[in-house]
Amino acid sequence: MLGVNRMESNPLSGIIEKIVSQHAEEAAFLWTMRERAVGAQHYSLRSVARLDERLEAHLDGLRVAGEPGWEICKEALGLEGPGEVFAAAVLAFESGHEDWMTTVLEVATRSPELARGLVSALGWIPHTQVKEQILNLLRNESPILKRIGLAASVIHRQDPGSALKDALSSPSPLLRARALRAIGELGRTDLLVLAKAGVNDADEGCRCAATWSALLLGDVTTIPLLQKIATQGELFSQGAMELVTRRMSSSQAKTWQQELAGKVETRRLAVQVSGLVGDPVSIPWLIDQMSGPALARVAGESFAIITGADLVNDMLEGKKPEGFEAGPTDNPEDEDVELDPDEHLAWPDPALINNWWGKHQKKFTNGTRYLLGNPVSIDWLQQVLRNGRQRHRAVAALELVMRQPGTALFNTSAPGFRQQALLK
Repeated sequence: MLGVNRMESNPLSGIIEKIVSQHAEEAAFLWTMRERAVGAQHYSLRSVARLDERLEAHLDGLRVAGEPGWEICKEALGLEGPGEVFAAAVLAFESGHEDWMTTVLEVATRSPELARGLVSALGWIPHTQVKEQILNLLRNESPILKRIGLAASVIHRQDPGSALKDALSSPSPLLRARALRAIGELGRTDLLVLAKAGVNDADEGCRCAATWSALLLGDVTTIPLLQKIATQGELFSQGAMELVTRRMSSSQAKTWQQELAGKVETRRLAVQVSGLVGDPVSIPWLIDQMSGPALARVAGESFAIITGADLVNDMLEGKKPEGFEAGPTDNPEDEDVELDPDEHLAWPDPALINNWWGKHQKKFTNGTRYLLGNPVSIDWLQQVLRNGRQRHRAVAALELVMRQPGTALFNTSAPGFRQQALLK
């Protein structure tokens, strides 16, 4: 419990202070929870929106508290967590108090991780309310503050103006990378030539961002570069894989999937690629991969992405293999501290799934790309964007951009209530 030595002489005030402190703690916790939720397989837009409503309720509690609410959030900044930065930043930038905003900026600029909390807060507040503060950040000479302003503009899918081009020539690689990524997210086909130039940047992060944007905007010559990024297993590999798989021709994707499947170290990637390609020809191979615990759940997910089957509701779920452990354990000598990437995925039962496929196979045509049981089309992608789970929605957003050049990438991480309003 956060504690401040104010109003101790008044018992009622002390109770109120505890309540406000709980609002601050819950707001920080729920923000951290939503950071995972927006990319999770088991969350839908509706469930994200419910989570965001809970978060907004705690922010409201802090708003109603006024200056005491701010003081509690200010003290919590000492914990140096991005969730605490988020809560304090919402209060500070909504209020417009210069000293409050300065306090948040001093903490948020200490690391990119803390800056994420501030960027998220600027994206949480309606753009009309925070527009001037974002513009002030974009005009600032500090590369860190410019990057925060640029990221906030992109969250709202607003044009940063000349600040975007200026950032591309910044000596700060973090700012350049953010600008290069923004070109793709904003659908700036007019800046494709600048994204292509960034492919040769000396900084790895900039090269990855530039290659991603260039390919998203239609430059298929960057496919081999993004393939290489996808197979490196580094920070950018997941996003690279999701995009490059969807930009390849069917023959390219099939050849790449077979190459990946031929190596033990890239077989997991091959399983994911199969799901993203969406061709039912790979389903027998996916069912085979379900027999080993290391790939069973991700193979089940790829099967579901293609067919639309729900392993739990369609009673295709199996049992967790006895003795299987993934991710960190309670053993202090265990050096594996990586979280289980398949934690929330169901365990498939290969026999049940094989039986299901035998009954439904005739509904699918090899060589056709499917997403959740339907051939990929603009109408279906829009339905998935409204009703799908978060990972599927992100895929649908990418597909829609590729079919509608020059449009901005729909932000599936934006506040749920705002996404719902945009998709009505």
